[in-house]
Amino acid sequence: QVQLTEFGGGLVQAGGSLRLSCAASGRYVMAWFRQAPGKSREFVAAINWNNDDTYYANSAKARFTISRDNTKNTAYLQVDSLKPEDTAVYYCAARENWGPSYRYDYWGQGTQVTVSS
Repeated sequence: QVQLTEFGGGLVQAGGSLRLSCAASGRYVMAWFRQAPGKSREFVAAINWNNDDTYYANSAKARFTISRDNTKNTAYLQVDSLKPEDTAVYYCAARENWGPSYRYDYWGQGTQVTVSS
């Protein structure tokens, strides 16, 4: 059973930065999604497990950075210049193989990020 546990959410002021962490029970392709109130869940970024290939949603390229530490089986999402519209539940996801699909097999419980103006 794959386990994903997110850390790092909270209340931050607009303009600030935040780093989310996702600890996995193994080594997988990992991604971040988010779901804002009243909206559907959207893809943010993904990172491959073996060579740090990354892929971002167009809306995330400017302020979001995904990275990972394979010694800890942990992925990170750095978000800079936070905006109130970044308020959402952020989910970590994982799967076995790298590829263009947005479908992921394993999900964390989510961590709330609230950005105050």
